[in-house]
Amino acid sequence: MPSQSAQVPNPAAAQVQLITISDEEAGQRIDNFLLRICKGVPKSHIYRVLRSGEVRVNKGRIDQTYRLAEGDMVRIPPIRVAEKAANTAPGAEFKIIFEDSHLLIIDKPAGVAVHGGSGVSYGVIEQLRASRPDAKFLELVHRLDRETSGVLLLAKKRSALTNLHEQIRDGEPDKRYFALVQGEWKNSRQHIKLPLHKYSTPDGERRVRVQADGMPSHTIFNLRQKYDGYALLEAELKTGRTHQIRVHLASSGFPIAGDDKYGDFALNRALQKADGDRAPLKRMFLHAHQITFVHPESGKQMTFNAPLPPECDRFLRSLSKVE
Repeated sequence: MPSQSAQVPNPAAAQVQLITISDEEAGQRIDNFLLRICKGVPKSHIYRVLRSGEVRVNKGRIDQTYRLAEGDMVRIPPIRVAEKAANTAPGAEFKIIFEDSHLLIIDKPAGVAVHGGSGVSYGVIEQLRASRPDAKFLELVHRLDRETSGVLLLAKKRSALTNLHEQIRDGEPDKRYFALVQGEWKNSRQHIKLPLHKYSTPDGERRVRVQADGMPSHTIFNLRQKYDGYALLEAELKTGRTHQIRVHLASSGFPIAGDDKYGDFALNRALQKADGDRAPLKRMFLHAHQITFVHPESGKQMTFNAPLPPECDRFLRSLSKVE
């Protein structure tokens, strides 16, 4: 059931807003709710009006940690935001793998961030929201690196998001990736357990390295096909650390072809140009090809796949298989 408000939420208008919380909005913190409703308003301003007591729930004062309940009446004071601060992401749709009233599953192309930030003004989520202005709720369930393509799961209801996050915390969803690595891979099935530590480079870029006191991380790699100088692997994520597959492979001596952060940079440059019968590869060869999870409403187990992108498929077909 959608929110019922005395006025249509419009953070650019200097008017009091009265919003009744629906069952789908219940459970979230008041600060996160306001940040979503008041798009374009600086975070600092949101927290300032919260501290001042101008935001009321059921006519009473609350702090920023208050969790909303269904039926709560939220009073939002007049908040004016400069027009230029509004979301300017261009609307875009992506290839839809599956959609119902709870979920949206898309095939994300390589080179597109899943959300804005870190020098990226907008990503998949902002573009989808812009193209679906009537959507009451749309949130990322998980993330993919900008240069990784494939299955991306989004929630269209808060209850679905909460349920899927619980599944992720319990390690239930089965996520599979295809990765093409350089080198002579030996084992048909190999576990890699290396602790990972996140850090930032001097210019602020996010990176990950293997470090003894890092977060426990576990990936299983299944050999799918050997090629001359390469191997196509299927990766099973047992933990979901940032850049996990990329760093586990690079640290084991098998960099992913085209990886511009952890790969073989000389190889990457060479791969961008065709060489004899070999097709060029101008991206990182990492693709989220399959996800299995329990539908948050029906309780049924579901599996969805995204085919290998044409540029990756062409590159594989141009390599010589090794039996």
